[in-house]
Amino acid sequence: MAMSDPLGDMLTRIRNGQRARKSVVPVPASKLRANVLEVLKREGYIRGYSMVDVRAGVQELNVELKYHDGEPVIQEIARVSKPGRRVYSKIKDLGRFYNGLGISILSTPKGVLSDHEARQENVGGEVLCRVF
Repeated sequence: MAMSDPLGDMLTRIRNGQRARKSVVPVPASKLRANVLEVLKREGYIRGYSMVDVRAGVQELNVELKYHDGEPVIQEIARVSKPGRRVYSKIKDLGRFYNGLGISILSTPKGVLSDHEARQENVGGEVLCRVF
């Protein structure tokens, strides 16, 4: 059966991996997932990620989770825009998450960006998730 929310699945795998104190979490690969992971890496929420070939034509992303003093760096990660209810926002209407300490990840015409980068580019889009 096809997965209805691949990005939500990835966020849940990251959340569960950090609760279980895993260092690496495997996630099925896609361009959107890789772009979201790139934003998380730029913002310092994960150590990094790597693309691994499982077998011919099937790839997987290995996400390296990050911890600080034994506690997960990601305290909260939640999907905003879901398959049944898409959430779009102009950059002027996008509020700050946890008073600017957290980030929102947006899918914009200029690519997948954090809310800080989207404000610099002055572009809005679909709010994919929020991370603190």
